[in-house]
Amino acid sequence: MPEKSLRCGYAALIGRPNAGKSTLLNRLVGEKIAAVSNKPQTTRFKIQGVVTRPDGQIVFVDTPGVHKPGHLLNRRMMAAVHDALLSVDVVVLMRDVSVSTGNGDHFVLDLVKEAAKPSILVLNKIDKIKNKNEILPLIELYSKEFEFAEIVPLSALKGEAVDNLLDQIVKHLPAGEPLYSQDELTDQPMRSIVAEMVREKILASTGEEIPYVTAVVTERWDETDPEKLQVYCAIYVERDSQKPIIIGKGGAKIKQIGTEARIDIEKLLGRHVHLQLFVKVVEDWRNRERELDEMGVTSRDAQ
Repeated sequence: MPEKSLRCGYAALIGRPNAGKSTLLNRLVGEKIAAVSNKPQTTRFKIQGVVTRPDGQIVFVDTPGVHKPGHLLNRRMMAAVHDALLSVDVVVLMRDVSVSTGNGDHFVLDLVKEAAKPSILVLNKIDKIKNKNEILPLIELYSKEFEFAEIVPLSALKGEAVDNLLDQIVKHLPAGEPLYSQDELTDQPMRSIVAEMVREKILASTGEEIPYVTAVVTERWDETDPEKLQVYCAIYVERDSQKPIIIGKGGAKIKQIGTEARIDIEKLLGRHVHLQLFVKVVEDWRNRERELDEMGVTSRDAQ
């Protein structure tokens, strides 16, 4: 196919927390590059996933769920959303069809309107509703508010209709050459992906408060042993009282987290991994510039 017929560019995934953006990104890319959880604010910075097709290349930008900023962490997360909307070619607004419409949905829609770019409405989680006609009022509601280029109902979890979404996005990208090589799947360094895999397991295994006060940083990456990669990750908490919650009785919790994360990491890397986890108390890390920089939650996350 002549290169001039290729369409290549950036598409932002935007939506409320738990809309399924990271699940969709992992599905489209074909590898787990973004942490997935049913807890809000799982994604904390922009993660790019690359999908290369015969007719073009889409660089997806997975953004944090839109929410009211509080800590410096949250303000940086929302800055990442605004940066993404300014720099992409297509906006993909994801909406969970299994929940009722709230003020947050209207706020996200206003962001899409302000972006004034070709936008696609993705009605996600259709696998959760028995009667598909239930999404018709939602389509009518959004169509009255904004002229979407396309509306695509799908299930990111089940993979239903995701190929159709790719077809629709490519149509609205500019003509041009690929931005990444064919074998590249993400712009994220492997150290960051591994840290996010560990954090995903923390999210899955801890209760209400802990997910929001924890972060993971890969502090050491040792490839000197050809047989086994040595990875050392620090789990940040804000108070001494939170440390034993992560460690668990007799170290059982942190061992479980490490084992589950190591399985995913080995699957991604295709090699044996020795994963060492330790907990570090960093008071009020969510408001500390240096710690947020180390985690990749930068103040201006430009492409």
